[in-house]
Amino acid sequence: MHGNEQEFLASVSGFIGSYYLFVGFMNALAAFYLWQTKKAETYGRVPLLALPFTTASVWLLVSIFFVVIGGLALGGSFALLKFPQGLRNFLDSIMQPHWYTLGVMGGLVVLYLGRRFFVRPTVAWGMLNLMLLLMGYSMTDPDFSSIVTKPDNVPIVGMVYLLAFFTWLGAYKAVQNDDRLKQGLEPLEKELDEKVLVWPDLVYTELICMIAITALLIVWAVLLQAPLEEPASSVKTPNPSKAPWYFLGLQEMLVYYDPWMAGVVLPSVVVFGLMAIPFMDFNPKGNGYYTIDDRKFAYLMFQFGFLVLWVTLIVMGTFMRGPNWNFFGLYETWDTHKVEALNNIDLSEYWWVQLWGVGRPKAPASAGELTKFIYILWREAPGIILTILYFAALPPAMVIYIKGFRKMFVKMGFARFMLLAHLLLLMGLLPLKMVLRWTINMKYFISIPEYFLNF
Repeated sequence: MHGNEQEFLASVSGFIGSYYLFVGFMNALAAFYLWQTKKAETYGRVPLLALPFTTASVWLLVSIFFVVIGGLALGGSFALLKFPQGLRNFLDSIMQPHWYTLGVMGGLVVLYLGRRFFVRPTVAWGMLNLMLLLMGYSMTDPDFSSIVTKPDNVPIVGMVYLLAFFTWLGAYKAVQNDDRLKQGLEPLEKELDEKVLVWPDLVYTELICMIAITALLIVWAVLLQAPLEEPASSVKTPNPSKAPWYFLGLQEMLVYYDPWMAGVVLPSVVVFGLMAIPFMDFNPKGNGYYTIDDRKFAYLMFQFGFLVLWVTLIVMGTFMRGPNWNFFGLYETWDTHKVEALNNIDLSEYWWVQLWGVGRPKAPASAGELTKFIYILWREAPGIILTILYFAALPPAMVIYIKGFRKMFVKMGFARFMLLAHLLLLMGLLPLKMVLRWTINMKYFISIPEYFLNF
């Protein structure tokens, strides 16, 4: 597919070498900034030289490291710079969709619990360097490089880094404010609350930003070819045929739900849920400033809904969904002949056929419409009962057995809490259905194709 690997490495050596040199220059600037502003943390002294060993020293060493491997890449010495094939195979094996999704959720929990450690600028900068190093090593893989450098996907790569930065920035400010509030101080936003005139301050700033973005787009257009494809044809469709990146989450949902559910109901519930936030929100704290401690529940729900149920699906659809909408590892060749023999089974088939060893109930051919409808209800009774219990029994159970929800119920009242609980249950239903599809090939909880109703 990509020809000889050595030829491929030779073709990308200039880009990868320049990439490493840029990262090295970036770390050199960070070291110079810390040294110049005297904000560097001191870890000790260098033996024999009696010089302080600070964070500036660390980033200077990291800069030298990237410059060295950048020079090796430019010189074509890829022996030490290639991603080991065994490691690539291992990462592909663990990048199964269920492990990927559960790993993202587990990672968010770790980041949340250890937020005071991870928001430290030194730690965040180190994590950024590891991400950049992993990207550079991964670019030596032909399959990964062909996906990441596709003009359609370049903005998604940038979005991942921007999203990581702004998530860190919000958490960093929130942790600062939480510490200040514990000390009886006002949030940082209150101290910086000064009047800014629209003219000339705001207009001047917007003008500078407009000029900078225009220049960036011009450079982007010159360096990156427009992702134009051949004219549309009804007899030949792209494989895979993907929606624009901002709709990839909805396209992924179509795998697990019928179009009426994934394309109409769930997006409507999202809009309705956002509209209902002012009605459900009883917490007067956290308005106008970054905070986590004052709004832990809201913070966690937002991160879960946005990062796990939306951004995760976009990344999955962009980099892991290949021909025939099959899953592929990040370093796996997108083979159009790959066919996954999946036998997706409805819950009713699990219940009647596999558990009890009998056929699913079916009305006689001469039965009337009412009799057929009753047989359908009896056939889908396991899924109907479980769905009713999920939405009817879990909200009271949340109040009875979970202390946090019990406090929320007392403050919110019955109507607002039930609205919140059902929105949360709908939110949790998507990852639940995804994991069941990936692990036991569960297709639908309720399957009534006779009336175009599948859930």
